[in-house]
Amino acid sequence: MDRRVLFAILILFAGGATGVGVATFAFVGLDDTNAEATIVWESEPAAGDDGSGTATVDVDGETLVVQPTVEDGDRAVRAVVPGDGRAWTTRISGTPGEGDDDEEGEGDGTDPVDVSRLTTGTLDGDRVVALTTGPGRLVVLNADDGEERFVVDLGGSGGVAPTIGDPTGDGENVVVGVATDGTVLAVDGDGDPVFEASVDGRVERRPLVVGPDPDPDGRDESVAGGVAVSTARTDAGTVHFFDESGETRWTTTPTVTAVDWTVAETRRGPVLALGGSNGNLEALEVADGASRYEVGLQDRPVAVGDVDGGQILVGGVGSVWAVNLLDGEVVWKQQFGGQTRVNAPTVGEFAGDDTPESAAVNREGEVLGLTRNGEVVVRGSVPETVVYASPRFADANDDGTDEVLVVDRDGVVRALSA
Repeated sequence: MDRRVLFAILILFAGGATGVGVATFAFVGLDDTNAEATIVWESEPAAGDDGSGTATVDVDGETLVVQPTVEDGDRAVRAVVPGDGRAWTTRISGTPGEGDDDEEGEGDGTDPVDVSRLTTGTLDGDRVVALTTGPGRLVVLNADDGEERFVVDLGGSGGVAPTIGDPTGDGENVVVGVATDGTVLAVDGDGDPVFEASVDGRVERRPLVVGPDPDPDGRDESVAGGVAVSTARTDAGTVHFFDESGETRWTTTPTVTAVDWTVAETRRGPVLALGGSNGNLEALEVADGASRYEVGLQDRPVAVGDVDGGQILVGGVGSVWAVNLLDGEVVWKQQFGGQTRVNAPTVGEFAGDDTPESAAVNREGEVLGLTRNGEVVVRGSVPETVVYASPRFADANDDGTDEVLVVDRDGVVRALSA
């Protein structure tokens, strides 16, 4: 019997033994004919972050890589143009009285202020970069030049990544930040409050903004948009969903204890996809918080990645999965890197064929580029490094095709090209 078929049978048997639904899937083996990626550019290190805080943002057709960093003892955000170099650097001030700045806002030689991972998006037609600080500020910068757009007080300790989105569908994005004590604050493009709410419990996971679903497929019901917030405990915690005015629409306790989560659109309405610490993926209906399905992938924590073509990509220990968003069936599974954890996969276009591909990188810097069918089109590695960040994409060598960007724990950004 072919070893791939045998492996798939063993996985199916293991899934059935645990009582969690597992569907038939394609185990896609590595193809020796795929392209080997090489490093064509790398940046200087970015001190003060393990790479996971990195994001990208498109400004006038040019991709910027933005990263939290520390310069001259101060917390900062730097923007780098892949293939070129640094575009701008902006210092992030702390809060007077919190041990980061003195009364004039000048550094006093203490440790730099803690900040969250970075979030990028659009406010009033402008590309922006957002973060929260440990002392409790929501900071939004203009992406084109790094200038401060606004800073608002969260009303509690920060350090959780904010999110940007349009919960009403009227084309006006908001920024949602959360304090770790459960305070939820949504502000508009000028930093003015849209709503404030709270949840009972500690929050350590970014909020999610869900746009309204106007029932495009004849379900005879629309799903209103809003903001989802998850509390973090040793158990599954609680998911709260607020409408655009901050009123609670529903509250539920998921089955899995989420390591990561994201929002995804499907033909049956939007879902919240939770990657569990037990290796299961659970989808919650945005309409009412009910669990659409839970599927077992492995017995180690899994991280949810990007959505493409009705499938959500998931990274685990030594494997990447594509899961059908409608019913939780595993469409394909790709193994690489033995027992090394794979970071959340992302979707881009880097093979030069004008179709979306996905990229995955594991903690040892090994990279796979995959088609929608899970077939490997690119592979490569960054030797002797540790990577906690998901892959990003940018054209670093001006060949008209994006390269895969890998950010290591020292903040070094490397562009890999096939």
